[in-house]
Amino acid sequence: MGLSRFAAAERALTVGGMKRLDLDDLPPKLAQLLEGLEAGEDLLLVRDGVVAGRLTGAASPEVAAEDAGEPTPERAAEVFELFRSAIEDEF
Repeated sequence: MGLSRFAAAERALTVGGMKRLDLDDLPPKLAQLLEGLEAGEDLLLVRDGVVAGRLTGAASPEVAAEDAGEPTPERAAEVFELFRSAIEDEF
């Protein structure tokens, strides 16, 4: 039995124990604000005049050059799962 649509969406938002937010899904002004945060710079999230949270900018992780060798079984499973989710979303 497959995951419910809500469970699948929640799982897609969590990667490696961290929450994930795709900047492409946000309005351009908000995406630009988040991308512009410097390492250590804070952004307060406010709702009805009350602080609801805080985001702290971090340095972008270094992108490791992927070797051209065989993918690991974990990476292959991850790619397959992303493909399966995309197909399920379309149909």
